[in-house]
Amino acid sequence: MDKSPDAFRTISEVAEDLDLPQHVLRFWETRFNQIKPMKRGGGRRYYRPQDVELIKGIRHMLYDQGYTIKGVQKLLRENGNQFLIAVGNGDLAAVEAISQRRQAEAVPLTQAAQPRGPDDEMLVGQPRVKPSRRFFGIGKTDEEGPVPPDTSKLSRDNRALLQEALFDLLECKRLLDQVR
Repeated sequence: MDKSPDAFRTISEVAEDLDLPQHVLRFWETRFNQIKPMKRGGGRRYYRPQDVELIKGIRHMLYDQGYTIKGVQKLLRENGNQFLIAVGNGDLAAVEAISQRRQAEAVPLTQAAQPRGPDDEMLVGQPRVKPSRRFFGIGKTDEEGPVPPDTSKLSRDNRALLQEALFDLLECKRLLDQVR
């Protein structure tokens, strides 16, 4: 007998539906506080349909788009759960709408708060809107994205990606050193 689409799912059902090992789902619960399955007696997990949709979006970003856990956490922080649910369902219209709404909510910087140069990343006493990595280039400005190969500097996005990769590599090294 098939379950209703609104029914709760056990961890084994979610793992089978999304082709993930159960231990990965348990690990993701520790890394993404947005995943909150209901726990019953004996610690059995029951996932709500919204949890399953969110996990589907996280899986897509990690496995198909090549994001790191830290990158997906940033996406969730900046865009919310509905963004990742829309991504997981392949609903590009919803992704675009959420992205545009987030841009409209961002307060434009006044002339006094604008950075003065490429190394002037932060001004004391003034709020600063941080650039975010865009999904498939949606909402990308001309200053973001790849830098032509003949220039000698990296864009902010490329620097952030390199810093994130370095952090991940250092964390891998730390874990390997613990095992030795």
